[in-house]
Amino acid sequence: MHLEIITVEQTLFSGDVESVTVPGTKGPFTILKNHAPIVSSLTKGTVKYKNNQAENKLKISGGFIKANLDVITICLTSSEQLR
Repeated sequence: MHLEIITVEQTLFSGDVESVTVPGTKGPFTILKNHAPIVSSLTKGTVKYKNNQAENKLKISGGFIKANLDVITICLTSSEQLR
């Protein structure tokens, strides 16, 4: 799957991933390969994505996610890289 994480100012990540977990407004959910198309709002929390066996985390304050045909776009209001 291809993931893009963007804000108004910049692209934070663009690359292939194995999974993405996001804080949806009705609870967290995970997107894997061949997920059904979805558009959802995001709330304050942590976005987690795995690529090359490494898990990366971003603390977010909100935004939305769109996934279709193994292309995932996350648009954020703001973020902070977590270690």
